[in-house]
Amino acid sequence: MMRLNKYVAHSGICSRRKAADLVKAGEVSVNGEVEINPAYEVQDEDVISYQGKVIEIEKNKVYLLLNKPKNYVTTLSDERDRKTVMDLVKNKVKERIYPVGRLDRMTTGLLLLTNDGDLAKKLTHPSHGVKKIYQVILDKELDQIDLEKIREGFDLEDGAVQVDAVDYVKGEPRNTIGIEIHMGKNRIVRRIFDHFDYRVIKLDRMYFGGLTKKDLPRGFSRPLTEKELIMLRHFT
Repeated sequence: MMRLNKYVAHSGICSRRKAADLVKAGEVSVNGEVEINPAYEVQDEDVISYQGKVIEIEKNKVYLLLNKPKNYVTTLSDERDRKTVMDLVKNKVKERIYPVGRLDRMTTGLLLLTNDGDLAKKLTHPSHGVKKIYQVILDKELDQIDLEKIREGFDLEDGAVQVDAVDYVKGEPRNTIGIEIHMGKNRIVRRIFDHFDYRVIKLDRMYFGGLTKKDLPRGFSRPLTEKELIMLRHFT
């Protein structure tokens, strides 16, 4: 037996955390009846449907690393008919996969797509503190005083902000900044610099939970290596 939210996540639709929200919203049915309890124990004979379509657990786990270009939204589909990251990988695998976490439309860089709900939960839940490194280009040079304030930590309207590291990128103009964080607040990097009256011109995720985009051109994807999978499962 398996909890309903875990079953939905393992069908390749979304992460387990998101699956619980889908169940509570009445998007999932068991044997033709809406079931809003994520903890419902799925029986072997149960038929599970999402938005009217029968779903089954994906037995083949897929892990794709994508170097996301700008102007793509990080969703499975978009009501405004904008390009999504799924358009970049739709011919890569036959299994249903979904992006782990989000990068906003204009942010580029590393994005993992998978149908492994357990790993997705591990990589996105704040308690695991998964490290992310971004390179930021600002509309003007970052003042040393503001750099120190970001290092020390400060408050936004939704709580305290504490970065793990931040500095000028060596050999680049002083509007090019490297920042390491593990917190997962929405659009947090852009909001950090906006708080100090800087506008982010470019934002690129260089590192995510031990993964890098070395030798992966923008807009391209590749399967994770066995070594990368072991690292994510056991050491991240």
